[in-house]
This record gives sequence, structure tokens and C-alpha cells, in this order.
Amino acid sequence: MLTKKSGGDTVSTLRVWDSVDEIDFEKLPDQFVLKCTHDSEGLIICKDKVMLDSEAAKEKLRQCQKQNFYYIGREWPYKHVKPRIIAEQYIEDHIDGELRDYKFFCFDGEPKAMFIASERSKGTTKFDYYDLEFNHLNIMQKYPNAEIPCRKPVCFDEMIELAKILSKGFPHIRVDFYEVDGKVYFGELTFYHFSEFMPFIPTNWDKTFGDWITLSPK
Repeated sequence: MLTKKSGGDTVSTLRVWDSVDEIDFEKLPDQFVLKCTHDSEGLIICKDKVMLDSEAAKEKLRQCQKQNFYYIGREWPYKHVKPRIIAEQYIEDHIDGELRDYKFFCFDGEPKAMFIASERSKGTTKFDYYDLEFNHLNIMQKYPNAEIPCRKPVCFDEMIELAKILSKGFPHIRVDFYEVDGKVYFGELTFYHFSEFMPFIPTNWDKTFGDWITLSPK
């Protein structure tokens, strides 16, 4: 886990519930994020609680709680995860006017490539891939590239060093960060990027990424 001492920070957890019916919006701040512990992309982002449709938010979370990614993508760590709902601190980078996600593909402590997820809040998600020198790579996957190139994050080198620490001992893992006003926040560790089913375009990158993985003879 990142700590202030190590140079990074974590997003604060505000509340945890087992059921949608336990959520008391009155006890939440004006801005927050709701998501499930076992889900992917099922976010409720609240920038102004007065404008939130709480019933629609609850219904979305009910549907998310029914999902099990073990059956969807055969990601075995999800199989026995108890579906819960968490409320997290809302954060936003005021340099970009959004919260961009910086995701590093790491191989036993060695980051090799990364991508930036941008424009999510607009509903027009973009993915842009880079090498560790921040050169844009000719890669597309599920989402198009941004029309305007993403800026290099202020904490790019710090992210790389933290990714090395967090990924050590894993043949392959994705380490995700946010940057908020020049400060690094830890996002998550992702063991199965797109359940390992989503091909790269062009497809030669599938082999490149595969060649970066070194598995034990066992």
C-alpha cells in the first residue's frame, strides 16, 4: 500500500455496506464516489449530492451486485469475493479538469508500458498507450486515442518507481494510479487486464506483451 512516507497516498474510504438498502445518503458528503468491491466500471460519481438521483444510483448498484466476474471472465480471485458497496472520497485533478487513470503494465517489478484513460467523465473514454520514456505507442484497445495528446503527468517518474515496488514478485500485474494537483494516489492492482481477452490493435503487440512475461518452470 502507498503511504505518505513512500511518496504516494490512497483514496479515503468513507463508508462500507453489504446491501444497497443500508446506504444513508444523508451521512455522505456533498461529493463522493460509490462502487462495488467485486465489480468493474460500475461507478456512481456524485459531484453534487443535491443533483443525485439516489433511486437510480441504488438500482445501478443492485445490478452491479448481481455480477460475478468469475463467471463473466473466469477471473478466479472474484469467485468468493463478498459483494459489498463502498463510498470513497471524490478527487479531481484541477490541471486537467478530470481524473485521469495512469495504468502501468508491470512484469516482476519492471514496468514496460502504460496507458492513460481520459475523458471518462464525459462518457467518451479514450485510451493512449506510452512507453516508459512517455513516447506515444501505436496501440488501440477497445477505446480510441484522444484527439488532443495527453500531457505527461508531473509525477510520472514517481509512478514508475512505485509501480516497481508494488509489482515485484508478480509475473504480470497492472498497477494503477491517479494524479491530483501534482500528487500521486494509488488506484488498484489489476491481475487480469480486460480478463486477458481484449486484443491489441495492431495484434503484434499481443506477442510483445506476452514475451515480457517470464513464468516459473513450476
